[in-house]
Amino acid sequence: MADENGILLECRKVTKLFGDDGNTQQVLKMVRDGVAKDEIQSKLGAVVGVREASFQVHQGEFFIIMGLSGSGKSTLIRTLIRLIEPTDGEIIIDGEDVTKMSEDGMRKVRRNKVAMVFQHYGLLPHKTVLENAEYGLKTRGISWQERRDKAQSAIDRVGLSGWEQYRPSALSGGMQQRVGLARALSHDPAILLMDEPFSGLDPIVRRQMQHEFARLQEEEDLTTILVTHDLDEALMLGDRIAIMRDGEIIQIATPDELVTNPADDYVASFVEGASPARFMVARTIMSEEPLTAREGDPVEPMLNQMRERKIWSAFIVDNANKVTAVLSYDALNRAHQSGTGAISVGRQARKPVTCDPEMAISDIFPLVLNTRHPVAVVDDRGALEGVITKNMLLEALAHDIDYDEDEVETPSSETTTEQANTEVTSV
Repeated sequence: MADENGILLECRKVTKLFGDDGNTQQVLKMVRDGVAKDEIQSKLGAVVGVREASFQVHQGEFFIIMGLSGSGKSTLIRTLIRLIEPTDGEIIIDGEDVTKMSEDGMRKVRRNKVAMVFQHYGLLPHKTVLENAEYGLKTRGISWQERRDKAQSAIDRVGLSGWEQYRPSALSGGMQQRVGLARALSHDPAILLMDEPFSGLDPIVRRQMQHEFARLQEEEDLTTILVTHDLDEALMLGDRIAIMRDGEIIQIATPDELVTNPADDYVASFVEGASPARFMVARTIMSEEPLTAREGDPVEPMLNQMRERKIWSAFIVDNANKVTAVLSYDALNRAHQSGTGAISVGRQARKPVTCDPEMAISDIFPLVLNTRHPVAVVDDRGALEGVITKNMLLEALAHDIDYDEDEVETPSSETTTEQANTEVTSV
């Protein structure tokens, strides 16, 4: 179960060394002192596979660990359940530090709390789909009927109903991957670990599996940690993404934060080419300084503000800052010229168009395009948080257009621009 803050797994300064050969404490001190990986290897011959990795995973979260080959991502996910023993640090699962557990205690965690899906399916070729799906439950001593029921339920969830009595040789690669996923899900794991599970599939099948798993993640409220080197996969599936380099976590961020605000040049190069608009929401692009007034406020000072700020619409709000109407500069100016001294929500006022702060840009488009006034960004109580205009929307999208200024002046130029611990349910 998650703790009071909803945290199901926490990794605290986990380090994994290879080839330290009796120099463990010396190497660890160098790691803590910030000595570079290459320098440690050249001086002591030790390889830093994971360097003081720290992160938390909340219940129901899809957490991605991403990096290039050799970055330490697969090593890190294996340390979480001690398929690879961490050299230092703490790993808290369901409130217990698994690094201090006995082998028997660790086996119970692997069998009852965590399931793992590997890149290679590891299916038993002489067993049927149903028998493969229930195999992990059988090793736990679950009764025949119970394990059959659980396995069948998992098979149904991954879309393999009707294939129960077929053997793996009769299945496509994507279908075999589904069997491995069904085997993992049959355990009802608290945490699902996945190490590049889709990388061996053809591109079309891979994308289908990604979409299928995204659906499962949402419907089942799974808590998943997935390792990948595929940016599109990470951005599509992840709630948060951890970028690794040389065994170290460089940045942990949501997909939109990662694309719009990379921590350094390495992360920026990783997400280069990803469209920020794909991940932007209303909160990302809104102005937090909308022009507001209350009914009864004097008209002339408001007109002056509008001219000074070059804002041609004002939101009328009540004492709780809830938006009740929107008035244009022209409407206010006409009222002023007719001798009206105070703002009044009359026939010239318009009903405001509103949106949620987390609404995607793709959903904001029709709202912005179908009104001559700005769109009010309001919270769940209707209180005004910000404003989005057509210009703001266009400016946000303009950042997606990558061009060279010289090329704009010369349009004719070309644009450059089965091997796993049997205690773990695995593929």
